[in-house]
Amino acid sequence: MFIGHFAVGFAAKRLTPRLSLGILLAAPLLLDLLWPVFLALGIESVRIEPGNTVVMPLDLHDYPYSHSLLMASLWALGVGVAAGLWQKSRVAGITVGALVWSHWLLDFITHRPDMPLYPGSQTYLGLGLWNSLWGTLVVELLLFGVGVGVYALSTRPQNKRGSVGLWCLIASLLALYLAAIFGPPPPNESSLISGGFGVLLLVAWGFWADRHRVARVPVAATFSR
Repeated sequence: MFIGHFAVGFAAKRLTPRLSLGILLAAPLLLDLLWPVFLALGIESVRIEPGNTVVMPLDLHDYPYSHSLLMASLWALGVGVAAGLWQKSRVAGITVGALVWSHWLLDFITHRPDMPLYPGSQTYLGLGLWNSLWGTLVVELLLFGVGVGVYALSTRPQNKRGSVGLWCLIASLLALYLAAIFGPPPPNESSLISGGFGVLLLVAWGFWADRHRVARVPVAATFSR
C-alpha cells in the first residue's frame, strides 16, 4: 500500500491538530522509511520479480525488522511513547503509535502472505489484495479520498501557499501512485533504496504545506488529556 498510508496520516489531523501534517504522514510511513535503511545496510533484502503479484513486482521475502508483526508493534510502542512524552499528551502518543502500527495492518490487507510474525518466524501473513488491480485501486483511492477530505475539513488555508501547496502535494501523490502501478518495475535494488529515501521529500512537503494552514477545531480541546 502507498497512498493508503498517507490517507491515515491526513485523517489523523482531526484528532491531533497541534501535530504537523509532516509528523502525521511520517508515522504511518515509518516502516517504509526504515526499510530502505535496512536494505542499504544489508540487514534486509528484496528481489525484483515482475508478476509476483498483479500490482507489486517485488518479492518481499526478507524484511522482518521493518515489517514483521512483532517489530511493527515495538516500533509503534516506542514512537508512540516518545510522541506522548514530547507533546505531554496521551492523545498524541496513542494517535502516533496507532498511525505507526496502521502501516502493518494496511500492508496485511494488501500483501500476499510474506509478512512474518517476528524475525525468524516461518509463519507469514497477508490477505493478497495486490492480486487484484481493481480491488487495490478502489480500496486505496477510497481511503485516500476520505483521508484528504477529513484533513481539508479539519483545516483551512492561511494563505495561497496553504491551498496550492496542499493540492499540489495531493496531485503529486496520486501521480506517483499511478506511475508505480502502471509504470515499469524498478531496475534494481538501488533504485528502491533511493525511492524510499525520496519519500522523505513528501513528508517535508507535508510539513511545509501544513505550516500555512490552521485547524478549524480548538487545539486545546483535543490536547488537554
